[in-house]
Amino acid sequence: MAFVTKIKWVVLSVISLSVASIIIHLSLAKLWTVNIVPYNAIVAFPDDFSSVVGRQVIKNKKLWGSIKSLEALQPSSNARNNYTVPKEHSNGFIYAKVFGGFEMIRSSICDLVAISRLLNATLVIPEFQESLRSKGVSSKFKSFSYLYDEEQFIAYLKNDVIIAKTLPGSLMERRKRNEFPTFRPSSSASPNFYVQEILPKLKKSKVIGLVIANGGALQSVLPPTMAEIQRLRCRVSFQALQFRPEIQMLGRRMVNKLRSLGQPFLAYHPGLLRETLAYNGCAELFQDVHTELIQHRRAQMIKDKILNEDLNVDSHLRRDKGLCPLMPEEVGILLRVMGYPSKTIIYLAGSETFGGQRVLIPLRSMFINTLDRTSLCSEKELSDLVGPETPLPQKIFRPPPTKSEEELKEEWKRAGPRPRPLPPPPDRPIYQHEKEGWYGWITETPTEPDPSPMDLRMKAHRLLWDALDYIVSLEADAFFPGYNNDGSGRPDFSSLVMGHRLYETASSRTYRPDRKVVAEFFNMTRENLYHPKHNWAILVQEHLNKSMTEEGLIRQALLSKPAMFLSHPLPECSCRVASVNVANRVRGEDGQIIYGGEDICPKWMQHASMPGSSGKEGVKSEDDGLPDYESNDFVDESQSDKNGGKTNQTQVWDQDEEMDPND
Repeated sequence: MAFVTKIKWVVLSVISLSVASIIIHLSLAKLWTVNIVPYNAIVAFPDDFSSVVGRQVIKNKKLWGSIKSLEALQPSSNARNNYTVPKEHSNGFIYAKVFGGFEMIRSSICDLVAISRLLNATLVIPEFQESLRSKGVSSKFKSFSYLYDEEQFIAYLKNDVIIAKTLPGSLMERRKRNEFPTFRPSSSASPNFYVQEILPKLKKSKVIGLVIANGGALQSVLPPTMAEIQRLRCRVSFQALQFRPEIQMLGRRMVNKLRSLGQPFLAYHPGLLRETLAYNGCAELFQDVHTELIQHRRAQMIKDKILNEDLNVDSHLRRDKGLCPLMPEEVGILLRVMGYPSKTIIYLAGSETFGGQRVLIPLRSMFINTLDRTSLCSEKELSDLVGPETPLPQKIFRPPPTKSEEELKEEWKRAGPRPRPLPPPPDRPIYQHEKEGWYGWITETPTEPDPSPMDLRMKAHRLLWDALDYIVSLEADAFFPGYNNDGSGRPDFSSLVMGHRLYETASSRTYRPDRKVVAEFFNMTRENLYHPKHNWAILVQEHLNKSMTEEGLIRQALLSKPAMFLSHPLPECSCRVASVNVANRVRGEDGQIIYGGEDICPKWMQHASMPGSSGKEGVKSEDDGLPDYESNDFVDESQSDKNGGKTNQTQVWDQDEEMDPND
């Protein structure tokens, strides 16, 4: 009897302890989740921006302040003494066809103007092959005017070159009959090539054609005696090439919407393009069908003699060498290490991000206010920018031809050891939704089909989206490139933005990370990626802070300027304030000065050297330990941790005070 009583007491005690444990856990859970705020991205912006004008944004100097060591550099691309206007009678006409996307077009136009000046030729407004009416764009625009302001381009360069909208009627007929010589210059063509080879033929035929497919037609680095040609390149890129008014208005509206939030913002361009990934052999950084798409393009590059390498390479080894773009997940970690809190506004630039939204999920989870043009513009605004377009015929679905059992077996044997997407089982039909999409051809044929009319139209639209992103990236308080200067010699979006920001406001916060060094950092702590050691974070901060200073600028110039002048338009297109100590001259491998040889600025530019001057209107910089944002009306994310639900935001702000690139 006593034994039974003991058993009852034991059971009753266990039940009591269980009930007490449940009550305690529920109480603690309720206590810890009091401050947790669910995801709440920006869904609307004020339509009236009149209240934004004159409003100051107070920002933390540690994260958003200007770089003091570069404040002495000021834009100066005007022609110097002994610069003559173009002769009234030129040696002939130059017309050009330009292939490629936004960055290739912009770089090619600068070279065309420089070549026309060099040969004393009349430049005919070039044709962009991506925006011809045959590509399905609106009939409202011509090829050039689809992206840029044609009248502004002609008027601004009237003292540099003679520009004609079209060839005279008689010459146009002869051009249609291919009576004029046409050349395909390389992006590294020297001035001597044009003077000795092209100029005699231009004088003889009075018209020549140029086909530019590599993003340029003139070598990047020119002799010191041709500094005026380099400054002409700057005037073309930074002043003459203005987007058409509709693009400028929408771009400014996007910037105003971002400014209306009362906080600084950072622009980030991933650089995840299929062409780039294929050229550098980065297929294994992706999975499934994306790897196949990259390998298909790489095989085509090898076939077209664009690339002289093996098809299959070790992508992780290429990444360690700094040849592959930084993944959005890695960029998010770097920004968090620098001290940017999760509510930081990040503008995602780039008309194409290979891998789609899936590769952006980690970045969006770390920075919940990651925006892009679709977040800032309505569908109507984007549609008005494109203009009225002719409806394309509907794509009629045609099932693939049936294959015999022997053909299927032979095709499987030729498939190779790499994993390939399998077609649907033969005992059920292939539905139309399985055939739609930009990668459906992989399951049918080893060769990529020709682009459809809709694909061609989308390529033209990307020019407009890149133009909008270019405007926002220039105005951003900070810019972070996911990829630039790949060594291929072709221009890229991030390099153009970094060069333009260097020209306009050299002291603006522009990160120039060394991807090889960053890859080493991540290899050091792969197992603890989201909780790195403190000394690891300090190393990352030191590298990124140095990348924004003279040291990072010089390192980047040694790599980028030999490939593209517009990525580093120094010293030709800048001047240095006289009141500041002159920097030591740095020379490249060819012996030419890449930094420190700038002219002295005029006296009216002296105010630019004042400490604390900012290149952004309505932005105030503080260095008194203020938090990142003065306003609290934005999305606030409280983080629950072992301290009982207290936010760890203060720890992040304290972390950025350890390194200061502004000193």
